[in-house]
Amino acid sequence: MKIICFGYRQWSLNIYREISKNSNHKFIIFKNKKDLIQKNINKINPDIILFYGWSWFVPNKIINKYKCLMLHPSKLPKFRGGSPIQNQIIRGYKITYVTIFRMNQHLDSGNILLSEKISLEGEMKDILKRIEQSGIKLTFKILNKKIKEKPQDHSKATYYNRLVNNSEITMKELKNSDSIYLYDKIRMLGDPYPNAYIKTSDGKKLLIKTVKIKLS
Repeated sequence: MKIICFGYRQWSLNIYREISKNSNHKFIIFKNKKDLIQKNINKINPDIILFYGWSWFVPNKIINKYKCLMLHPSKLPKFRGGSPIQNQIIRGYKITYVTIFRMNQHLDSGNILLSEKISLEGEMKDILKRIEQSGIKLTFKILNKKIKEKPQDHSKATYYNRLVNNSEITMKELKNSDSIYLYDKIRMLGDPYPNAYIKTSDGKKLLIKTVKIKLS
């Protein structure tokens, strides 16, 4: 098979590299938005296109013509939309799923191929490593076996917007939030995401990269 991989996040690139070096299929990896051009894809004529961790719009002409798969870190149809990891952590979720689904014209609503449970505990680097390991495992299964697609139950769908400009820990939050909320907010913004910070009196930002709760 010929497989095109679009991705720019480190965990998605790690998945692509691992499956490409341990597979007999032909892989072409693109990292930039500008490479998403239909005429270039048509020249390759891939059997599958992977869009793991991809944030940009994919034209319907590409989705309709090719088998396009996306990886989404939630138990779809729950938590469709942007920032699924952060939106789950800040709401107290301890477990999520790595889900690989077939893309269609609607946001995160295509048929599911495979999913696997993972923990949302620990630092962001730990969570991303679990996503990476699960993504490798599930992708190998999809490439090596015929997987029956399962439609999502759209009546149970929930949607969340991408979290932007959400990294500041305000004085109001410090005053009114418990330790678990602040712990979760800080760790959900670990690298490579914009780190949590506190504004200081001299106009600087004090970045908070790691956090622990000390029991009294």
